[in-house]
Amino acid sequence: MVTIVASYNVTPNQPTPKDPLWLSDSDLIGNLGHISVIYIYKAKHNTDTIERLRNSLSKILVYFYPVAGRLNLTKSGRIEVDCNAKGVRLLEAETTKTFGDYGDFSPSESTEELVPKVDNTQPREEIPLLLLQLTRFLGGDEGLAIGVTFAHPLIDATGLVHFINSWAKLARGEALEPNEMPLLNRTILKFQHQPSSSQVLGSSETEFDPHKQDLEKPIAQTPLGVERKKVSATILKLTSSHLERLKKKANDQPSKEGSRPYTRFEVVAAHIWRCASKARESGENHPTLVTFSVNFRNRLNPPLPQNYFGNALAKVVTPECYEGDIISNPLGFAAQKIREAAQMVTDESIRSQLHASLGQGQLNHIRAFFTGHAHSINIPFDVNHSIFLTSWMNMPVYESDFGWEKPLHFGIVSRAQVDRATILPSPDGDGVVITIFFQTALMELFLKFFFEDMDNMEI
Repeated sequence: MVTIVASYNVTPNQPTPKDPLWLSDSDLIGNLGHISVIYIYKAKHNTDTIERLRNSLSKILVYFYPVAGRLNLTKSGRIEVDCNAKGVRLLEAETTKTFGDYGDFSPSESTEELVPKVDNTQPREEIPLLLLQLTRFLGGDEGLAIGVTFAHPLIDATGLVHFINSWAKLARGEALEPNEMPLLNRTILKFQHQPSSSQVLGSSETEFDPHKQDLEKPIAQTPLGVERKKVSATILKLTSSHLERLKKKANDQPSKEGSRPYTRFEVVAAHIWRCASKARESGENHPTLVTFSVNFRNRLNPPLPQNYFGNALAKVVTPECYEGDIISNPLGFAAQKIREAAQMVTDESIRSQLHASLGQGQLNHIRAFFTGHAHSINIPFDVNHSIFLTSWMNMPVYESDFGWEKPLHFGIVSRAQVDRATILPSPDGDGVVITIFFQTALMELFLKFFFEDMDNMEI
């Protein structure tokens, strides 16, 4: 049981600009709600811990001042950030459980107690964009957790890690370098060039639309009201040896002459996809797909600055295929499908996606979400035969040293209602940690294939 012992509203310790912050289309076409993650530290319970966090937080909010603002719905139906410096919520808490009672900190009701909750009964204009919770485990030297709940329209994973690591640096008593300062202005994504008709989504087979591409024939037959199966979560750990084994297997049959070897993400995603298809046993003619987001910071021309503080994600879907294709073909077949989806993210396709995606339908959803009448978007394909992937594997999440050394664990806490996997870096940086949500009735079978198939691969 977790008890909140104190609550603080932390505001910037200096005056900050009040002009509203325009949000790009990339900020508005994804998840409009909050996401929760957790950092676990094996730190002693120093009496000055909460004061150190409060003081450094008030300082970092001067540089990242939109984080202390609130969302606001404009007359045009878009969301912007009202930079009103209303502050960030910081909770101080204690748990009756020890460090060891939480096991591997996989998503569960217990770990959800370690992150701050969003009060969705409040008007959207009053909900903080960032909520933080420091929880001390039972026992004087048992360590602590920092739970983070952030509004996705404000930032993506890259932006969140940038903020947390910068905050930690100030907490250590260090100063930010000029290249660590955030680029807050998002109008760099307010494209002047409008794509031609041949570049708009759906008008060319080379462009992509996550709601249209390769889905119409086989999957549009699935009703939007399809029953979602109950899912449960577990954490899987892959060492560097496991990754090399997967890469070797996938690259046994190169996709094309002269093509580069498959990456860690491509082979891990392919392995998850194959094992999910095997576990479902739906028949070889059942359509299947993977959807994931691609960071497009380096895919624009010119690229976005590395300190860009906002969402820069393009959602893609793998080309049409069937579970029989994924199961019967070598691992490289699925890896190639993952690659083909990612390769669709080009400068022109990014511009066309953003231009086409924020249509009246999404604006209506934004208005419904903001007024409390909607909390999610219907996904127009069979969620029970799709996999949603998120990769944080290249994120420096273990650089968040607040003066207690680096975290022992970083993980996703938000629970999913569909088959989903988040791929994270391991603490040592050599392997990966996968948080997998999968249909409860099939989880045991999925895990069997996941490890047995890998064990049968030659090193």
